[in-house]
Amino acid sequence: MSSVLGLGNALVDVLAILENDQLLDELNLPKGSMQLVDEAAALKVKEATSHIKKDLASGGSAANTIHGLASLGVKTGFIGKIGKDELGQVFKADMTAHNITPHLLESDTQSGHANALISPDSERTFATYLGAAVELSQDDLAEDLFKGYKYFHVEGYLVQNKALIEKAYQLAKANGLITSIDLASFNVVEDNLEFLTNLIHNYVDIVFANEEEAKAYTGKEGEEALLQLAQGTQVAILKLGKEGSMIKRSNEIVKVGIIPAKSIDTTGAGDLYAAGFLFGLIQELPLEKCGKIGSILSGHVIEVIGPKMNESTWTNIQKLIKDELN
Repeated sequence: MSSVLGLGNALVDVLAILENDQLLDELNLPKGSMQLVDEAAALKVKEATSHIKKDLASGGSAANTIHGLASLGVKTGFIGKIGKDELGQVFKADMTAHNITPHLLESDTQSGHANALISPDSERTFATYLGAAVELSQDDLAEDLFKGYKYFHVEGYLVQNKALIEKAYQLAKANGLITSIDLASFNVVEDNLEFLTNLIHNYVDIVFANEEEAKAYTGKEGEEALLQLAQGTQVAILKLGKEGSMIKRSNEIVKVGIIPAKSIDTTGAGDLYAAGFLFGLIQELPLEKCGKIGSILSGHVIEVIGPKMNESTWTNIQKLIKDELN
């Protein structure tokens, strides 16, 4: 089976369930957004949520996708940077435990972490302190890292480091890898629109976006957004939440629904959809099947807190995928 290499911010998700959205207003965090914060602001979030029980999980968008693929039996690797601290060890241990090859550099800076604040309606808002993760640079990338992989998946959050992401795609393309990107967050797209457009047209084969990200990228909605999203790339996927997804490749457009699910926390839903979709592509399945497998994964992850699912859930997912393939 083809192997997948991921590149992203090596973060530990610190998950907190809110009683209401008042705290978001107090912390000046727009609901549903991903805000980059400095160390002082991260401490402020920590203090404001000190009364709430927290769960820790290795996270970061691309890392979540790689975890999903590894859980489906795909050979995977991940490039990132962590601190020489407890959170860094949590991240590395989680990767190793899931048979992901960790290409992790270390820094004296504190490990990055994402404060995931989960609203009662399951929407999540991130206050992300990148810490050591943001110190990953183009100088850390070597051609050898890309050997032995067929696919290369990147999270859009990395466009904050333009030299890194561009060199990574250049190395991936030089080694014949099929490339993908998840646009990550509408505000990231808005702030880096010209760079992202050039990046996708020059280097990216597969692009994932939700409705807000697609609108920020194209200025359009629905099928019109999908058509523009697909320009300059081979496959475009528009994730529509409860409405499922739309996929375009060449002249083919496919619409896929969702599976029944009781949403508790949408953290990781898009990342796991990408894992399922890429798994289908690796198997050379029709687009509709790829989308359905994506929906199976995303439908299950929203029923748990955080981006990780237990072994019994993955067993059930594997059965559903097997049924889908028969």
